[in-house]
Amino acid sequence: MNDIQKAYNNWSKTYDADENRTRDLDCVVTQKTLANWQCKSILELGCGTGKNTHLLSQIGENVHALDFSEGMISFAREKLNFSNVTFSLADITHPWHCDNASIDLVVCNLVLEHIENISFIFSEACRVLGTGGHFFICELHPFRQYQGTQANFQTTHGTTEIQAFVHHISDFLDAAKSSGFRLKEFQEWWHETDQNKLPRLVSFMFEKPN
Repeated sequence: MNDIQKAYNNWSKTYDADENRTRDLDCVVTQKTLANWQCKSILELGCGTGKNTHLLSQIGENVHALDFSEGMISFAREKLNFSNVTFSLADITHPWHCDNASIDLVVCNLVLEHIENISFIFSEACRVLGTGGHFFICELHPFRQYQGTQANFQTTHGTTEIQAFVHHISDFLDAAKSSGFRLKEFQEWWHETDQNKLPRLVSFMFEKPN
């Protein structure tokens, strides 16, 4: 088990209860972006404790939610017992167990900062998406990372920081272009307490063209 996986297993016990403006803003962003969508099949990468899976279950006929933290996904299963949602323990840095062109929407929230090679993620997303399918990403803004911000949580032993990799905006765009995606939407997001600060999150909507 690598350090990132171990950290999220430990964090799972308090993740939902901890004060976390980044997590909360991510939920708002996902709601604003996807609330009016309707899809047959959705693949969620890094579902965590299911903070966005509930919304996805409302807009998708079938949702497959993946996470590599057994601790996180066990809480998601307990909270969200929906007939149209399947949870699987999976490491998305390895080939995904999904058929080619079988998915309408791939969703990835607060995950890619922990993955060094994001080109592989884009390549697999393009493979599993059907023509006209979409890839939605919401991540910690690299501007925050430049200042040293990264995912962390508190324990009785102090602060645990989780290993992260800096991906510039151009890295996302280059990886998307190399995999054949077209950028449909780009947004920067601030929490209500972030006035006069750098943006907290960045989101992208990519499309697999015809």
